[in-house]
This record gives sequence, structure tokens and C-alpha cells, in this order.
Amino acid sequence: MCYAGAMPRFEPFAGLRYDTRRVDLSTVIAPPYDVIGAEERSRLAAQHSANAVRIELPEPDQHTGLDRYANAAKQLEQWQEDRILLRDPGPCFYAYRMTSPDGHATNGVIGALGIDDRSAEQILPHEQTLPKAKSDRLELLQATGANLSPIWGLSLSPGLSKTFVRGDVPDVHAVDADGIRHELWVINDPEAISAVRDAVGASPVVIADGHHRYETAHAYRRGLGAAGVAPGRDADGSGPDLVMAFVVELTEEQLEVGPIHRALAGLPDGLDLVDAFSSWFDVTRAGDFDGRTSSALGEIGALALVTPAGAWLLSPKDGTPEAAGSPLDSSMVALVIAELPDHELTFLNSWREATEALTSEAAQAVVLLRPVTVDQIAEWAHAGRRMPPKSTYFHPKPQTGMVFRTLDGGR
Repeated sequence: MCYAGAMPRFEPFAGLRYDTRRVDLSTVIAPPYDVIGAEERSRLAAQHSANAVRIELPEPDQHTGLDRYANAAKQLEQWQEDRILLRDPGPCFYAYRMTSPDGHATNGVIGALGIDDRSAEQILPHEQTLPKAKSDRLELLQATGANLSPIWGLSLSPGLSKTFVRGDVPDVHAVDADGIRHELWVINDPEAISAVRDAVGASPVVIADGHHRYETAHAYRRGLGAAGVAPGRDADGSGPDLVMAFVVELTEEQLEVGPIHRALAGLPDGLDLVDAFSSWFDVTRAGDFDGRTSSALGEIGALALVTPAGAWLLSPKDGTPEAAGSPLDSSMVALVIAELPDHELTFLNSWREATEALTSEAAQAVVLLRPVTVDQIAEWAHAGRRMPPKSTYFHPKPQTGMVFRTLDGGR
């Protein structure tokens, strides 16, 4: 891919952050909205009256009659008035490290990524997206005037991590419900800011996660233009020409990439799924369906079909990758799924969820996929190609509440 022309614009901004003298950060952070179920939403909201889930996934206020979006805006404003949230005095980048219990660390930097016409030329989608209502995120952005959670971008700039990775004590830290440690360092030194800005701006950025939030930011910007409001290019990192982004260098050292498994339901009785998969795969029985078999398949990262009747390993036949258009599991499995009778298809992020779906009879079958490699992501990114929908699951997830970005910059 040629990188000629405009490069991504990446700016520091004056973030809104929790005053950790007033609140324990671990009690107020929350995962991104799209991985929070109803039960977890209730648990998070009960942890603290200012938990970020209350504005990330707001509910209506029955007492005042405010709808969910107006209620989110009211709470965000109230937390600032109560000084639970404080604004940094000037534009900053934020070095952010997520460390899993096994010790693997993902290092990235949070800033404001340009979505103006020139910058957007070098912001590359990573996956095709499935149809999904974007009105929810747009109404929330319109009401709050804030980016509440960052999109996740992968930078093709080698050596980016060296510009922001820190070894000193973080400014704030928190631990989430999964035992993942989240640490944040404020970068406000002009020389360091310049180094980060230049490094991110040197190469395209690939969107790893948050495609719909990215598209929502564009829709918001277009809406302002249609209303006769000219989006600004504010020097302080505010304004609708930018969106909050967590940018990570595209290297195997920094990334943990998991698969997204397929769950099938609503299939007609008597359908022979093993026979259906035999059209494109060599199918080998791997054992009965039980926790031990599922665990073994999941832990070795096998491509497999699992049903209550048993488990089968899937090996692509000659010609299957070519027919699918790529050797990715998501592409090849899609060949079979497209040939099945009408059914319901859902996506699961772990083999444990897959096992639970079968045990609870929420699914008739699951297809365990293998994780995409970082080399494959880089290859597709450099070629400017989009992977099929739901090919990759990046984890851990950056937490909502580590820093917020308001579009007005506090003015």
C-alpha cells in the first residue's frame, strides 16, 4: 500500500478524569457498551453512583421524566459540578497499559484521532461490519457532546510504543472484575507530545475495535455540516473533527487477539451438519460433547464443529480457501453457513461461552474458530483489505472511565 498524501491527525486533548481522591477508580470504570449484558450493567451501576456505565449505557430517569440520553447528559454534567470529574488543565496524551493476570501487557496511547476528510483517507477499516443500529450511539453523542469510550486503532508506525511506554508509577490505576490491571500516565510534556503526534501521524491507522463508534463520529460531523455548522480544527484537540482513540502499535508483542466463534440455532430437525461441513472441510470426529472435549479443543485453538452429539475437527479441503476468497476461518466457515437453511447466527467470544450455549440449549451447534494472527492482520492492513465481519476479538478491552473527551474542550 502506498502511504502518499495526508497522514492521520492525532492530537492531545484536555481529558475529563475521575478525582481518585474522591472515588476508587476500580469502582467506576466499565467495559465498552457493546460487551455489557443486562446483569453486568446492574452490577456495575450498583458499585458506585458515578460508575461510567450510567452514562455509557444510560437508563431513563423515572423521577424527572428524562429519557436515557438526556439523563446521561445530566449525570455527566452533575459529576463535573460535584467535582467527581476534573478536567486536566491542558491538552495531554494518555499512555494506557492493560495487564492481564497472566502478565501480558498491551500498551497504547489515548488521544484525539482526526476524522476530517484528509485524515480519514488514512484511517483504514479492519473488518466489514454487520448491519447495526447506529442511532443509539449517535443520540448519546448528540446529548452528551462527549466521546465516552475510545475506539481502538492499530498503528502501522514501527517504534511507536517507544514514544510513550513508561516505567514509572502510573498517575492512576484500577483493576476490573476480570483481574486486569489498567494503568494511565498523563503525557503533557511538549517534547513527548510532539513525538507521539509525529509517530502516529507517520503511517495509516487501522480500526481494530469500535467501527460503529467511528462511523457515529462521522455521522455527527456530517450532521453539523448539514445544519450549516462548520466543524472546527481546534488546536486543543476538541471539536467534532476528531474522535477519542486508543492507538496501539501493530505488533505481536502488544496484542492479544482471540477468535469469535459461531453459534447456530433455529435449524430444522434432522439436518446433518457434519454432512453440510463435509462439502468444504475434511471432518474428523474428535470425541463426545462434554466439558473436557470442549476445553481441549478451545485451549489448542482448533477449528471444530461441536454439537450435543459430539465434536469434529475441521480441515479445509483443497480449493476451499480460494472459494472463500481467503484462508481465514471466518471466510471458509461462511461458505457452509451460507448454504444452510434459515437459522439464527450469533457470535461468542470464548469456547466456554460456546459450551454454555450448547448445555443450555441456546444453540444447536457451535463452530470454534482459530484466532487470526497479528501477521495476518498486518498483511490485510497493508493491502487495504477488510476482513470478514467478526473475525477478531481484541482483548483486554479499554475501560470506559479512564478518561472522557468532551467535544467543547471544557469551554
